[in-house]
Formats: sequence, C-alpha cells, structure tokens
Amino acid sequence: MTEAGVPLRIREARTADAADVEAIAAASWPDRPEAEYLDRVFEAWVEREDAYTVVAEAEGGEDVPPDAPRVAGVAQVQLLSDEEAWAQGMRVHPAYRGEGVGTAIVQECFRWARERGATVARNMVYAWNGAGLGQSRATGFEPVTELRFAFPEVHPGADPADHGPADARRLGDPAATWRYWTHSEARAALAGLAPDDEESWAVRELRRRDVERAAEDDGAIGIGTDDGTIAAATRLRIDERTDDEGEAVTEAVYGGAAWDDLEAAAALVSAIAADAAGVDADRAKLAIPESVGYVSDLAACRVRIHEEPDFVLGADLTGGS
Repeated sequence: MTEAGVPLRIREARTADAADVEAIAAASWPDRPEAEYLDRVFEAWVEREDAYTVVAEAEGGEDVPPDAPRVAGVAQVQLLSDEEAWAQGMRVHPAYRGEGVGTAIVQECFRWARERGATVARNMVYAWNGAGLGQSRATGFEPVTELRFAFPEVHPGADPADHGPADARRLGDPAATWRYWTHSEARAALAGLAPDDEESWAVRELRRRDVERAAEDDGAIGIGTDDGTIAAATRLRIDERTDDEGEAVTEAVYGGAAWDDLEAAAALVSAIAADAAGVDADRAKLAIPESVGYVSDLAACRVRIHEEPDFVLGADLTGGS
C-alpha cells in the first residue's frame, strides 16, 4: 500500500501490462523522449526466462489517481554473474511518485537477486536524470562510480605506432593486458567495472577469464613498447543495433581501458580502430572513467565522446533477508 493508502500488488510483469508501461514511459522524460527505451523493450523483457520484470499494480480504491495507469511502476533485474545483479528500467508513473512505489518494486528485485546468490545489485542512471538518481538513493542504492562512453573511429589500417610512440606495438599476451588493467588508476576509478559481455548498457566486474576469452578472438588489446606495457583494453561484445537514423549497425564494445599518457592513449585508439575493423564493426564504443585526464586525452586524440557521463550505483545484498 502506498503512503496515500492506494493498495498495491507487487507481481511479475505480463505482456498485457504493455499499454500501461507505455504510459509510464511517455511520462518519464517528456523533455528527452529519445532517451526512453522501456516501451520498445518491455514485451521482450517479459518473455525473458533469465530475468525478472516486476510491476506494482494499483488494486482499486477511491485514492487511485484519476486517469493514471493501473500499473504504477516497473523495473527489471537479472544476474550478470554468479554474484552480480543488474537493475534497469526503474520507472514510476508521476501520479504515484512519492508514495513508496519505487521502494516496493526495488525491494522485490533485491529479494529475487538475493535468493539466486547475488551479493550486490547495481544500476546505471544518466547524469542528467536527477529524478532517477534520487529514486535510486531512496530505494537503497549508493554511489559507485561514473563513466563516459567514447567512440573511436573504425580504421582497418590503423597501427599503434601511427600516433603513439614509434616503438609501440600490439602485444599478443592476454596476461599483460589483464595485469596492466589490474594495476591501473582507471580500474580503481571504475571500481573494476566494465561493460557486460552480453547485456547492453550493463556493467559488471571485469574478470581475468573475460580477458582470456576475448583473447581467443584476438580481442585482448595490450600495447607495449621496449619499456613495457603502456595501455590496454578488452573487446567484450559485438552488438547489432539500429542507429538514430534507423540504419542497422554493428558496434564493437570495449572496456578495461587504461593508458599511461597521451601518447599511449593515441596508440590504444589506433589499436581499437584496427581491431573493430577486423571484426567488421561499423562503430567502436569504449567505456572510460569520468575524469578530466581520461576524457581530455581522448578529446586530444580527436575521439568522439558522449556529451554526458553515466552514474553507476550499487546496493549491498548481503545484509537482507
């Protein structure tokens, strides 16, 4: 029941909820409709067997807001690893905000994840989404890190020595790539997180076996000179998606990125450009820490950078019941 006395039932979502969820999506960010995706993915979410999509349904009563959808809020949770849960699509219709709907939904998501062995749940919120940030904090999430996405140009002939140190070269040893990442400032700044190998927009802890698996397809990128390793990144997945113009594009997604200095950044950008071309990608997408050093290094390398960062928050699930 909400604080205003509206009876609520927290339950698993059904495809019949799609119209109500569309109403929630339409009301979420009226000034940024291009940022909303929930109405496009909801029915596919409901059909997934490896995730849990939850709604809060208002069950009647005189206090139900007039002209409001019967579904007051929605969210989805899934496991990205044995211990890491990912929450997304957390929305509450404006007519029900401030009534504890979000908390009820998120607590149900936490319960589901905890019962499946998760010790942490995370989510990601656009930096401009103050309401989403406030809701996340109110429902039990705490700040973890902030990151930004960058988009190196794809270039089949690029070489690390083109713009980096004259002796820069790509290394073939995934152990060097992993070691460089584990000892980097970038790893500390990002709390060890990198894009998931399957789920779009999700991040989880990068593991050594992720780098080793990527190396099987030449996706573990280490850059070395005669003095040692100076940069690293890992290709984590390849997405088939539709761009803003409705065109189908193939996007190679990279994480675990770190470098010594501006020259090393330039060498890594060239290696990513060639790697993406090697897997027939139209685009490359790279996750980096939201810091003036990392962001300005890529800007100096003439890499397109997303206009705003994204915030990652997390909740400790080990103390609940």
